[in-house]
Amino acid sequence: MFENQKILILGFARSGYEVAKVLINKGNTVVVNDGKEEEKHDVSKIKELKDLGVEFIFGSHPQDLLDDSFQYLIKNPGVPIDHFYVLKAKEIGVEVINETEMAYRLIPKDKNIKLIGITGTNGKTTTTTLIYNFIKEAGKRVHLAGNIGYPLCSFLDKLEENDIIVDEISCQQLENVKEYHPDIAILTNISEAHIEFMKTYDYYKEVKKRIFQNQTSSDIAITNMENEEALHLVKDIKSTVKYFSSKNEINGAYIKENAIYYYDEKIINLDQIRLIGNHNYENIMAAILAVKEIGVSNEIIQKVLNTFGGVEHRLEFVCEVDGRKFYNDTEATNIKCCQIALSSFQNPTILFLGGYERGQDFNELSDYMSHVKAIFAIGSCRNRVKEFGDKMNIPTYQYEFLKDAFETAWSISKSGDILLLSPASASWDQYKECEERGAEFKKYAIELEKK
Repeated sequence: MFENQKILILGFARSGYEVAKVLINKGNTVVVNDGKEEEKHDVSKIKELKDLGVEFIFGSHPQDLLDDSFQYLIKNPGVPIDHFYVLKAKEIGVEVINETEMAYRLIPKDKNIKLIGITGTNGKTTTTTLIYNFIKEAGKRVHLAGNIGYPLCSFLDKLEENDIIVDEISCQQLENVKEYHPDIAILTNISEAHIEFMKTYDYYKEVKKRIFQNQTSSDIAITNMENEEALHLVKDIKSTVKYFSSKNEINGAYIKENAIYYYDEKIINLDQIRLIGNHNYENIMAAILAVKEIGVSNEIIQKVLNTFGGVEHRLEFVCEVDGRKFYNDTEATNIKCCQIALSSFQNPTILFLGGYERGQDFNELSDYMSHVKAIFAIGSCRNRVKEFGDKMNIPTYQYEFLKDAFETAWSISKSGDILLLSPASASWDQYKECEERGAEFKKYAIELEKK
């Protein structure tokens, strides 16, 4: 499979590099096309692949590049679904897949590899990381893969008998899968998101459902009993469905008397869990349902949950300074994520809100602001954040840059306060990526801690 063929990779980046390396070593003719100029990419990786025989075309998408001499178009997840190469490939019979699908087809089927796939609108990275940590702590051979930053094809040659792969898979990746078949598939939740990429909410839901499309009754599907859209998506799948709930005692994983239970077996008290927030308890229950299928003990689960502080940049506890606690939630680039963050606290909260202007409706935060004592409006949409704060009668300070806002926020804070960066906005007005914004916030907080 994928040998001695002609293959076009659309979009370089990390996954494109890993795909090209695998394919060129299998005797294929490999062409990589990326609209960005060559100097914007890793020169050493380009040289490595050129030396192996990979052809590169940077800076444009030539109209006549793609023709029926290619067997596959392997699309980077970030490439629009209506890119003209994608549409042309479908017209001329060139199969369009992505790195995840290619890698899945190359997983050795005789090694009894178990694949756990995780998707959802929110919580998939935390759930993926928890599952990986549970399995690793249990002493089993496990690999972390997918949207979390590790292309699945990057460790194909390292797989051994009975290995486990924990794979976070986004809607952009699911859009081009066909044979992908996880033994355990998790849908954490679903709500409207990525419409600019998927074009409609209905199509977004259809794509998310593809994580289950190849499962049979011997496979496990896991989802959230309290999410109506998720329940609707799994109602007609072939898998054996297992549920978790943060509100009701059910036949699955649930919360009762401030503890998490698994089929009436108490696993851990909530106050023993380092992660905070109901959304994280849901992520934990999804992870527990998954790892119980492969025999992870309660003791291992408890040990990990006692120490795991969360995924960086996702409601991440940074430090405590003079009784003030700092949380970095820079990945909250939409209103829903900010709602989740705000609902995780009861203490007086100073909220850093705003960033790139894309018309987000801050009024949707109104029901979550009762404990917010001050808002710091930042970024290109700071004027609208100020209008929202004034409407809510919450003291709102307006600054273009996080650094200036941070200094004032510290000066008005008191012991017991939460200082929360949860901007409900992308960061592209000032940063290349939102992680840079989170790193800056953490830097200022840690500098205070050192004084």
